[in-house]
Amino acid sequence: MHTHGALEIDPPAIEAGGQRGAIEIVVPFAEWAVTEAVMKRAAAFTAKLNASLMLVAVHTVPYPMSFGCPALVHAHLVDQLIDLASRCPLPVNPQVVLARSCEEGFRHALKPQSTVLLGTRRRFWKTSEERLALALARDGHHVALVHVE
Repeated sequence: MHTHGALEIDPPAIEAGGQRGAIEIVVPFAEWAVTEAVMKRAAAFTAKLNASLMLVAVHTVPYPMSFGCPALVHAHLVDQLIDLASRCPLPVNPQVVLARSCEEGFRHALKPQSTVLLGTRRRFWKTSEERLALALARDGHHVALVHVE
């Protein structure tokens, strides 16, 4: 049985969903500037909530290649996530996931019915972030797509 989540575009706020405890917001790592802007927006959205962020970067490995990640590439990605996390006023849990596709990586990293805040730049065509947002909403997650200039 598939449960459908929700997709909001440029929401004015994030609802706590009736939760009184902590809320964890997942921020997928994309482009540096976009991810930093989304993390700032997440801090503003959750100013009155007990919130934390999970910053997730998916390193994709195409099928013909062996499943692994060169140490230098992994270290660079980890450094980027740690630097972004240090700039955010909220507690941040950075994670790097190795997967064959971006969607597969997020499906592995996310808990059921996660709250996801995904950033993208405005384009005339559908971006990969918009496609990911739709896929995650179909999987039952609560997704907010934020356009960043």
